[in-house]
Amino acid sequence: MAKTQTLTFKRTVNAKPTDVYRAFTNSTIMREWFCDAALADPHKGGRIYAWWNSGFYASGEYLSVTPDKKVVFSWNGRGEPAPTQVQVSIAEKKGGTVVTVSHNGAGSGKPWAKTIKEIGEGWEQSLENLQSTLEAGEDLRISRRPMLGITLSDFNTEVAKKLGVPVTEGIRLDGTLEGMGARAAGLQKDDVIVGMAGKKITGFPSLAGALQGRRAGDRVAVKFYRGKKLETVTMELSRRPLPPIPATASMEGADTWASRSAGTAASASR
Repeated sequence: MAKTQTLTFKRTVNAKPTDVYRAFTNSTIMREWFCDAALADPHKGGRIYAWWNSGFYASGEYLSVTPDKKVVFSWNGRGEPAPTQVQVSIAEKKGGTVVTVSHNGAGSGKPWAKTIKEIGEGWEQSLENLQSTLEAGEDLRISRRPMLGITLSDFNTEVAKKLGVPVTEGIRLDGTLEGMGARAAGLQKDDVIVGMAGKKITGFPSLAGALQGRRAGDRVAVKFYRGKKLETVTMELSRRPLPPIPATASMEGADTWASRSAGTAASASR
């Protein structure tokens, strides 16, 4: 029988054991911190399914469910070498809760190297986000999504000739936003970005690709033309501004939050 290993992850959360338990057994709450779509039927033999926008998904069934104490489920991840098992232990401690995730059954060697790395990064980030959503109501997947703080303008052969830029592909800036990374790095109107984070930039899709996997606070090299001159600067990716979470669920507070969210989304789309 092949030797397997257990990967263990632990985090203390300032929340009740009941809240942590629900985070692993309620499909709506799972989407708030763990995945982008979920199905949970928390009883022995019940199904559990989690899907991410990246295309990865994991399915399994609950093997053991002890309310507020322990949850065990099988794990069949897309593209992973073999099924594994996840045990979540929940223990109250000094008014908070210690969450321990043990991912059991991973193999060793080259076939498992990528999967083990992804399991480790996935649980570390997920437990950090669980803590953030339970303690502060902040989904780090959104708040850490990087922003440049730029507005865009048309760029084509005619515009390139007018600006004296020796390329016809790239992203032309219409301006930069106050307090964001692009302005701090010195970028300005009519600069044409042609490279970022080591990737060639030919348009908005390639810009999104260059930022894939990046977080707010990361520093990236940006290549751009200012007229005929090719320049390079280092830019710190900005944190996405979020509206304050209302203290109560009153309609007034909810309406204020919604209107501020809409304004933020409109002004901070890139």
